[in-house]
Amino acid sequence: MAGIREHKKAETRRAITAAAVELFSEKGYEKTSIEDIARVAKIGKATVYTYFSTKDEIFLSYCDEELEDSFAQFKAPFFADGKLIDQLLEFFMIKFRFISDNREFGRQLLREMVFPKVVNERAKEHDQRYFDILENIFTAAQRRGELADEPDMFYLSVHFFSIYLGVLAGWYTGYVVSLAEVEEALRALFTQAIDGVGI
Repeated sequence: MAGIREHKKAETRRAITAAAVELFSEKGYEKTSIEDIARVAKIGKATVYTYFSTKDEIFLSYCDEELEDSFAQFKAPFFADGKLIDQLLEFFMIKFRFISDNREFGRQLLREMVFPKVVNERAKEHDQRYFDILENIFTAAQRRGELADEPDMFYLSVHFFSIYLGVLAGWYTGYVVSLAEVEEALRALFTQAIDGVGI
């Protein structure tokens, strides 16, 4: 009986996030209300609040679930054997493809990453998941001798994440218009960062 109840709860949760993403895409994040989400999910407004206290929570939950599936391919052998530049490109292109599948959804995600309305523990946990993967990539690169031992992993992660955000902003403003251009820009900027710009 408990298994059926848990299955039903998981289905309801999925229905809420699916309805929210559909509405965020059609109406925009700001114009979508919890009431709208409940209507599309075919449940009561109070039921939505049983699972999520805010729209932001629904938004972050969806991001976590989707990106967890996408990043499942980042396994130990890839950390150990791949080159740093290839691992960074794979990581950030997974993120980019996820965002670019839905421009309006991605625009909101970018806004939340750069200028969050509320900085809370849930949002910090979401961000930390990205930094954990990046730190694993950099630690493996150190073991292979591709990186010096001195860099602070957190700041290194922030540095490359900032490059990614710059390219993502460029995609929204039309400086890069295709996946191939995004990957080319990221490769050039990551290579520059790894090699340095000194003489």
